[in-house]
Amino acid sequence: MHSPTDTVIMIHGLWMHPVVMYRLRHYLIRQGFQVKSFHYPSIRHSMIDNVRKLHTMLQSIESETVHFVGHSLGGLIIRQLFHDFPIQKMGRIVTLGTPHQGSQVAKKLANSAMGRWLLGQSIHAGLLGNIPDWQGQRELGNLVGTTPLGFGQLITTLPKPHDGTVSVAECQLANATDYVTLSVTHTGMLFSTQVAQQITTFLHAGHFFHD
Repeated sequence: MHSPTDTVIMIHGLWMHPVVMYRLRHYLIRQGFQVKSFHYPSIRHSMIDNVRKLHTMLQSIESETVHFVGHSLGGLIIRQLFHDFPIQKMGRIVTLGTPHQGSQVAKKLANSAMGRWLLGQSIHAGLLGNIPDWQGQRELGNLVGTTPLGFGQLITTLPKPHDGTVSVAECQLANATDYVTLSVTHTGMLFSTQVAQQITTFLHAGHFFHD
């Protein structure tokens, strides 16, 4: 499925900026992909508004094949995109540490006024788990971390194994094409060469590398 015209859309997570995915971006560029970052206001705009913004951006991409790589909330945006705008160019998807079942940390934060302020619009059709089921519209690789260090542990007790922000159980997704766990934290996976290699493998072949 990989050709010289393939484009990869990289989508950051909550409270983040595309710059945090620079290492993965540069790795994919070195592998011959064209890479574009989708920047969206994760707390000021709703999931639906951000998906519409992404769909508008996609209209300007000339590549015949468009892949998606989404970190955390970014993976949920990709799922919502294919629900709201199912007719897309061919391509594959990789989600990184995405709480496909909803985020326990987000649910805990949503119980307080300060927490709801921190989460903003991201809790509407998003992090609380209220997102349409994935029907397998595209080949989707689900990559999950298992190193338990991160912000989430300060908020609630996460069931093990987890990556410090989301648990492995929260990241499970029915109808995913392939699934792999790696010894990385929720944020650390963005700087991991092993993660970058797994993303590239999936985008090329439609499956991860399994020992």
